Amino acid sequence: MVTTSIKLTQYSHGAGCGCKISPAILDKILHSPIVTTPDARLLVGNDKRDDAAVLDLGNGTGLISTTDFFMPIVDDAYDFGRIASANAISDVYAMGGKPVLAIAILGWPIDKLPPEVAQKVLQGSRATCAEAGITLAGGHSIDCPEPVFGLAVSGIVDLPNLKQNSTATAGCRLYLTKALGVGILSTAQKRGVLLAEDAAIALKSMTTLNQLGEVFGKMDYVKAMTDVTGFGLLGHLSEMCEGSGLSAVIEFAKVPVIPSLKYYLDQNCFPGGTQRNWNSYGHKIGPVTEEQKYILADPQTSGGLLVAVAEESILEFETQLDKLGHDALSIGFLKNAGEGPLVSVF
Repeated sequence: MVTTSIKLTQYSHGAGCGCKISPAILDKILHSPIVTTPDARLLVGNDKRDDAAVLDLGNGTGLISTTDFFMPIVDDAYDFGRIASANAISDVYAMGGKPVLAIAILGWPIDKLPPEVAQKVLQGSRATCAEAGITLAGGHSIDCPEPVFGLAVSGIVDLPNLKQNSTATAGCRLYLTKALGVGILSTAQKRGVLLAEDAAIALKSMTTLNQLGEVFGKMDYVKAMTDVTGFGLLGHLSEMCEGSGLSAVIEFAKVPVIPSLKYYLDQNCFPGGTQRNWNSYGHKIGPVTEEQKYILADPQTSGGLLVAVAEESILEFETQLDKLGHDALSIGFLKNAGEGPLVSVF
């Protein structure tokens, strides 16, 4: 079989982080009446809805542990491996940490797809891991009805540099490091209407590592951080607001978006995950247009970092961004929670 003719997205019912279980259903899954004994060393667990777990090693550093996997969001096997790996490693960066090791998670329909295709997935993963300075050290595979790939990633962080999504303060300015819209473009690809130039834009976005997170971790004035993935910008911002006891204002005109999104929205190219997201948290959001909903709740795969920066340090942060050659954009701010919506969009 010629592997280059195989289109992976035709073998899965979902794509990338659009496969994620909705926030509302996830809450039900995670809820348990069983009382567990707290582990004093566990600094961050799933009770905090953060990007990764963090264990205090007792020597001033923390062990970051995370996993992420999904079904193909692109047709090319090598690129699928790259994207899935960048997405999984991102959780370590979102905690302000440094990745140190990765283990592969592979589910493969051996009766439908040849092993050579899975081999290309792993090759793409190794390339991204090498870019992050880590080794893909092993893993586990199963025979699975649909192709699935991802990583379990370990990282380390100096505890003073640990960033969480629940530690923002009122007045923080919000920054986003990648444009929104890859969920919309991936749906267009699945329907066969994605333009070549937009496929290149989406691929570049999804394979770009969020290495800035490790740098941001060392900045005291970065008060909170998370990455924007399957729940969309509104979902992950809502988690930041709820965890920090704040509300947010998004200035929609400042939100970076992939330029051609309107072309695809006019063709109703938006993933099913968008509506599932909205059904989960739309009641917490102020009035939005349909276009704003489809963009702000769009499931992102290997999306950018959402960074909350102390108000008094905005100029210093933006100066550092310039030195890093990055143009992360300010998209709004956080304020004390009031009687209004959790997130307002203007």
